[in-house]
Amino acid sequence: MAMGLILEFDGVGVAQYDAVNRELGLDARTGAGDWPEGLLSHAGGAKPGGWVVLEVWDSQDAQARFMDERLAAALAAGGIEGPPSRVEWLELAGYTVP
Repeated sequence: MAMGLILEFDGVGVAQYDAVNRELGLDARTGAGDWPEGLLSHAGGAKPGGWVVLEVWDSQDAQARFMDERLAAALAAGGIEGPPSRVEWLELAGYTVP
């Protein structure tokens, strides 16, 4: 079954989110771009004082490969310093895209 991932970033906003996506060659609003293998869905949005990314992956290994190969460098280039304030994996009991 798919795995859910919650990433929270304090002090990050839409400008940094857009910068990271540009570095990755992704457009989260239209779905265009070079999305990583194993990513089933992605959403990002504001929270008070920061940003939250919610993703569904086919495996934690797929996300780890993406982090190592592309995401870590894109986060740094997009102005995001340090690790997320929250990283939580969820073993999903169900996942549906209606």
